[in-house]
Amino acid sequence: MLKRLCMLLVMVILLSMFTACAGGEQPFDLAERETDISPDLTFERSMPLDYATEFAVDYYDGGYALITVSTQDRYLVIPEGLSAPAGLPEDIVPLFQPLDNIYIAASAVMDMFVTIDALDSVRFSALQASSWYVQPAREAMEAGEILFAGKHSTPDYEQILTEGCGLAVENTMIYHNPEVKEQLEKFGIPVLIDYSSYEDNPLGRTEWVKLYGLLTGHEDEAEAAFAAEQAAFEAISKAEATGKTVAFFYINVNGEVNVRSTTDYIPKMIEMAGGKYIFEDLGAKDETASTITMQMEDFYAQAKDADYIIYNSTIDGELNDLAELNAKSPLLEKFRAVQQGNVFCTTKNLYQETMELGTFISDINRLLSGETDGMTYIYKLE
Repeated sequence: MLKRLCMLLVMVILLSMFTACAGGEQPFDLAERETDISPDLTFERSMPLDYATEFAVDYYDGGYALITVSTQDRYLVIPEGLSAPAGLPEDIVPLFQPLDNIYIAASAVMDMFVTIDALDSVRFSALQASSWYVQPAREAMEAGEILFAGKHSTPDYEQILTEGCGLAVENTMIYHNPEVKEQLEKFGIPVLIDYSSYEDNPLGRTEWVKLYGLLTGHEDEAEAAFAAEQAAFEAISKAEATGKTVAFFYINVNGEVNVRSTTDYIPKMIEMAGGKYIFEDLGAKDETASTITMQMEDFYAQAKDADYIIYNSTIDGELNDLAELNAKSPLLEKFRAVQQGNVFCTTKNLYQETMELGTFISDINRLLSGETDGMTYIYKLE
């Protein structure tokens, strides 16, 4: 009897595993996206993208533009004064220009709006003024031009509705509160989820500025901004390989270490700067997670001999000195970089200023070269 129950249990587990695998979403190839979406629209061309792989844009006659995200979410940008075309599939969200009173809950996006001079399209923020390190955004909030409308998980629906929010830009954290997305859409507010952080290439992350240029009618400014950042990348990425290894991490409240997967854009920038990420093969290539959490003992075993360590301050705040870092774990004092004085920390504004990734690469290059004066987003811990 016991043997039969055990066999039955194994069969149930195997069946549930098979069902979970069979029901899982398969990665969507944007190259296979549909462009024939309405008998009223004639396809003209696609937006040229050099690095971004998480979105695509197709243009149609009359100025219409279809945005397709790698999640298969689709949005049709409709020029001012025009109506939605006939026969539009139900899954396509119409976005009528001008898109005003935008609610920004994806903090990495704000710098793009600032760079392309589209800040006047933003009316609501999911961050308080004091939490913004993008100075124009902070100043706009202090002047009352941008209003705090609640956190991404608890937006002030009444306030957003009263002023006619035209679009909510969220990041993938919204999936932890799916009821918020559902409620916004129920009120007629379209929700666009930013996937720029899922780009493997740092320039792919930056190239999302073209999408926001399209939405706000600042495509020329977006093209110019991306071209400038691309030129900065190309100048820095010619740095010769130093062979020096770098660990990039932070320690959470449970004492666990959060590191970037090898395919993430941070390790790519370390490589562009002439360094070598300490973890050569961390994280499966087909996984979307950009970070991995490990026990301190495992982190020590794999990263203790790193030539440099950079502490990511964006989660729990900037560190004042080396003693503050060492207080997080007694193992840290045993790291080669700690013993040799090669310990650095990022500034808190790094992740908000997404149009300055070229500067961050330059900082890492300076760090590896021993020329640490004048760094913008990294400072040394003494």
